[in-house]
Amino acid sequence: MGKGGESIPDEEWERFLRDAEAGSPGAPEEPSARARMVTQRLREEPGPPEGWRAHRPARPRRRKGWYAAGLLAVICLLVVVLIPGRVAGWFGVGDGGSPLAAESERPDEPPVREMSVRPPTPEEPFRGSPAARWGDGTSALPLPAARATGWMSKEQVAQALDRTRDFLAASSLDPGVLRGERPVKAIALINPHQRDVQDYLAAAFRTPSRENDPLLLFSRFAEDDVRLVGDVVRTRGRITYREGERGAVEVTTDVTYVYPVVRAASGSDEVARTIVRREVVMSWDDPEKIVIEPGTFSLVSYKADTTNGGCNNHTGYLTPEFTAERAVKGSGDGPEVDPYDRSTSLDARVGESGDAECGRATRS
Repeated sequence: MGKGGESIPDEEWERFLRDAEAGSPGAPEEPSARARMVTQRLREEPGPPEGWRAHRPARPRRRKGWYAAGLLAVICLLVVVLIPGRVAGWFGVGDGGSPLAAESERPDEPPVREMSVRPPTPEEPFRGSPAARWGDGTSALPLPAARATGWMSKEQVAQALDRTRDFLAASSLDPGVLRGERPVKAIALINPHQRDVQDYLAAAFRTPSRENDPLLLFSRFAEDDVRLVGDVVRTRGRITYREGERGAVEVTTDVTYVYPVVRAASGSDEVARTIVRREVVMSWDDPEKIVIEPGTFSLVSYKADTTNGGCNNHTGYLTPEFTAERAVKGSGDGPEVDPYDRSTSLDARVGESGDAECGRATRS
């Protein structure tokens, strides 16, 4: 029907149908009912239409806090990996950390500083010091593998090393000697025919002095003044050997001993620590070339460096100070010394003459 109700001639209607089928440019297009609905909705609603059965994910929220926390976690992990010992000290766990492996060579630097502020106690006498991770007594001083050296067979070298460690125990770890007794077992291992050494030993226990100081070789405390805490002495060091003069087997021991003590008075519980580092070089001589008794050694050299054992002390006993004495005397004006630093030789620490200036310990 045309406008006003007039009918469309048949010829025009047929032409319209032919043009529509042929896709003529002028042919009109009538949108479907759904198309009209969609078009109308597009006009009424801004933004792109949603597809059927499509899932629109929620827009992610920007969480800047998570990024910062992740970065901090990575930094903390790197710190733990690179300096685990120092981190352990920050949280006070260094005292209970795993024991250190035996010292196989001189370290490159001092041990890290423990950050624990808790003082040592009779129950935990090594708390707050590197010795908390050191071994006990001679068990922390493994012997090197024996091999035939100089005049000795492999078996004889092994026996000489065993007796060397026996001397360390008898001179610096024996409970009776630590209480001030004469180190009979240790002296018995020294060549009785080495006259200068025998003269030194006799004078050292009769009239101790700067020249004849028994503390160069032995650790002794005056029983009336202090007593050891428990029965454990922490140690760290090395035992090495080589062929010496006249085919002798020369053994070098470099050991640091840490002694925790309290006052002898009943009820005393303030713990002080005395640290002694000794280097003793001994020669297991060929009896066909040197006058010596079987099973004994000749002393080549001996030196010691002591912290909190008495500065310029020539009493023959180690005399540790406690808080009251340190408050009166002050810290002194000598050079700073880290008694746990084993990265330098003892010669560099005390000097070739052995007359070291009294220093100020950076820790105890």
